[in-house]
Amino acid sequence: MGIYREFSDVSKYEQIAFDLAGRIANNQYPEGSKLFGRSTLAGQYGVSPETVRRSVALLQSMGIVDVVMGRGIHVLSREKAKQYLEKYNQRKGLLQAQRELSDLIAERRELDLALENQIKKILSYSSRIVNILPKVEELKIGPDSPFKGKTLKEINLREATGATVLVVERKGEEYISPSTEMRIEENDILIYIAPEGSRMFIEEYSKSDNKTDNEIVG
Repeated sequence: MGIYREFSDVSKYEQIAFDLAGRIANNQYPEGSKLFGRSTLAGQYGVSPETVRRSVALLQSMGIVDVVMGRGIHVLSREKAKQYLEKYNQRKGLLQAQRELSDLIAERRELDLALENQIKKILSYSSRIVNILPKVEELKIGPDSPFKGKTLKEINLREATGATVLVVERKGEEYISPSTEMRIEENDILIYIAPEGSRMFIEEYSKSDNKTDNEIVG
C-alpha cells in the first residue's frame, strides 16, 4: 500500500480512506467482502490504529463500508465508493487550484515589489542625469559684450563656467572646434556645451567686465 502518500494536502486518515475507496471502486474489495482488521490495516499503511479507525468511520458515514462489532469491516457499496472518489478528486482539485492561486499572488507581489524598486531606480537615475548631462546652448556676442575682441583663451569660459565652445558661427560660416587663439567679434554666435542649468550663469559671466586680464587668462 502507500498510494495515499502521493497526496499531501489532506490529512492521513482521509488519504487512507481515499485509497481504500479506490480499491473498492476497482473491485479489489468486492461488495460483501471483508476488509482486514484495523490493526492489520494500520501496519500496512504505517499509521496508528486510531488513524485507521477514523478512515473507516469516514467510509462508514458515506455508506461505503459497515462496521459490526465482532464481525469486522464489510464492503457495502462500490457505487458510493466511486462517488466518494469523484468528490475527493474535486476537493483535491480545488485545494490544488487554491494553492496555485496563492503561489501566483505571492509571485505577483514579488513582481510588483521588483517593479516598484526598478521604477524608483529609474527615477533616481533620471533625476541625476537631468542634473549632470551637458546641454548645447548658444551665446550671441553683442556690441557691449566684454568678450568682444578677446580670444577664446582670454575669456576663460571653460575654467570659469565649465562650458566648452564647440562652434563659432560668424557671418553664416561655422568654425568647428575653434582654436583658443580665435578672437571673438561682434555678432559672433558661440555654440557651447555646458552642464544643465548653467546657462544663466554663463550669460551673467558674459556681461561681467570686472575681471582683470590676469584673472581672465589664468
